[in-house]
Amino acid sequence: MKYSIWIVALGLVSACNQQTTDTRQEEKMSSVSQASLYTTTMTETSGSGDTDPEEVVDYAKLFYGVPYKYGSTDPEVGFDCSGFINYVYNHFDIDVPRSSVDFTDVGTPVQLARATPGDLILFTGTDPSTRTVGHIGIVVKNDDSGLEFIHSSSGKQSAVTITPLNDYYEQRFVKVVRLL
Repeated sequence: MKYSIWIVALGLVSACNQQTTDTRQEEKMSSVSQASLYTTTMTETSGSGDTDPEEVVDYAKLFYGVPYKYGSTDPEVGFDCSGFINYVYNHFDIDVPRSSVDFTDVGTPVQLARATPGDLILFTGTDPSTRTVGHIGIVVKNDDSGLEFIHSSSGKQSAVTITPLNDYYEQRFVKVVRLL
C-alpha cells in the first residue's frame, strides 16, 4: 500500500512538472516578437485589391520601436529609413526603391499642406545645405495640429518612431509624394 501511494504521488508530481514545462513553452511561444507576429498575420491579406493608405499607416505603426539598423530591411534586425519604407510598401505589393535618394522622381508630388496619411515625405540627409534626398518617412496625419510622420530614425530614438514636422525637419524638407 505504501508503494502504491508513493507511485501515485510520483505520477502526480511528474504530471505537474510536465504541465509546468508545457506552460513555459507556451509562454515562450507567446513572447514571439510583435513584428514577427504581425508580419505573419498581415502577409495573408497583402496584395488584395487597392491599397487603403490608412492600412499602410496602421501596418507601419506595428513596427514602432524596431531599432534603427543601417542597410537593413528586416524587422527582426532593424530598419534604416528606406528599408522601413521598402518593407512596409512591399508588404502591399507596391514596388518602391531601396534607397531614399531613388524616391526623388517617384510618385506624384503633393503640396505639403495637402499631404495625407500614407504619402511619403522626403528630407535631405542630416546636412540641410545638401538638397539631395537622404531621409524618408510616411505621413501619419496632417491636420490643424500639424503633420506627423513615421520613420526609422538614426537620431536620438534610434528606432521606428513618429515625429512631428518640427523646425529641424522643416529645414530638411524636400517634398511629399503620393504613391497610393
